[in-house]
Amino acid sequence: MVNCEEDETLQHLLMDCYRAEEVWSHRSLRKKKKEPAPSRARTGSRRSLKRAGSLRGKYSTRFSDKTELLIIGTRSTLNKTGPISLTIENSTITPSPLARNLGVILDPTLSFDPHVSSIIKISYFHLRRIAKIKHYLPPRAAESLIHAFITSRLDYCNALLTGISSHSLHRLQMVQNSAARLLTHTRTREHITPVLRSLHWLPIKQRIIFKTLLLTYKALHHLAPPYLSDLLIPYNPPRALRSSSTLSLTVPPSRLKTFGNRAFSRSAPRLWNSLPQSVRHSPTLSTFKTQLKTYLFSQAFNLPYPPTH
Repeated sequence: MVNCEEDETLQHLLMDCYRAEEVWSHRSLRKKKKEPAPSRARTGSRRSLKRAGSLRGKYSTRFSDKTELLIIGTRSTLNKTGPISLTIENSTITPSPLARNLGVILDPTLSFDPHVSSIIKISYFHLRRIAKIKHYLPPRAAESLIHAFITSRLDYCNALLTGISSHSLHRLQMVQNSAARLLTHTRTREHITPVLRSLHWLPIKQRIIFKTLLLTYKALHHLAPPYLSDLLIPYNPPRALRSSSTLSLTVPPSRLKTFGNRAFSRSAPRLWNSLPQSVRHSPTLSTFKTQLKTYLFSQAFNLPYPPTH
C-alpha cells in the first residue's frame, strides 16, 4: 500500500493486520517442515532445503495473488500521479480502485463511501429479514437481533469514519433510524429523535466520537497498543497554569484538512480537550464509558449536563 499523504490513523490501526499475516505465514511454514531423523541428518537437510524452496515459490505465488496495491492521496495528487506498478516474484501488481483490510473497504481518497455503501446494503438486507419474523419475537429478542446484525456493523471500526462527509453520516443515520422504527413500530411520518432518545441510542456521529475517545482513554492509561499511545502528547505549558492539571493533550498542526485533521493524532486530542474535566478524570474504564455516553447523549439531544435528578 502506497500512501501519498501522511495519515497515522490507517498506518497504525492496520498494522496488526500485516503482523497477523506474517505470523500466519510463519506458522504455516513451520507446520509443513518436518524434523529430519538423527540417522539421516544430511539427507533430511537436503530434502528440507528442496522443500523450503518449493514452499517459498508456493507461498509467494499465493500471497502475490492476494496482494493489492492502493494509491492513497487527495484527488489533485492522484491526478498528477502517473502509472505505477510493482513487480514481486515475477508478478506485476497494478493499483486497485478499492482494497479490503479487516473487513474495511479502503478507497484512494479515504472517503469511505464504498465502505459506507457496503454497510448500508448489508444492514437493510438484515432489517428486511428481521421484519419478517419480528411478529413472532418478544421485544427483547427483536432488540438483540437488531444489535447483533445492525448495530454491530454500524460500530465496527467506526473510529476510521472520523471526518467523513455529512452525506455519508446521513446515510448511516438513516439505517439506525430504520432499525429504531422497526423495533418501536414507529411510522415514517413521525419524528425519529424522540424514539432514539427513548431507546437511549447514541446517533451515528456520537457513536464515532465515542469510539475515538474510548481509544484515547485506553491509550492514555496504557490499555492500548504502544503505537497508539505514542501518537498522544500531553500538554505541558512552559509555566504552571491551571490547564496543566486538566489532562489536556497537544493538538499537532496539520497541513491538509482532508487527511491531517482526520488522523488519530489530531482528532483524538481535539475531541479529548472538549470533554468536561469530570469525564477526563474518570478513575476506571467502566466509569469513563458511563460518563462519556451520558455526556454525548446530552449533547446529541440538547439535554443538560451533568443531568439533574
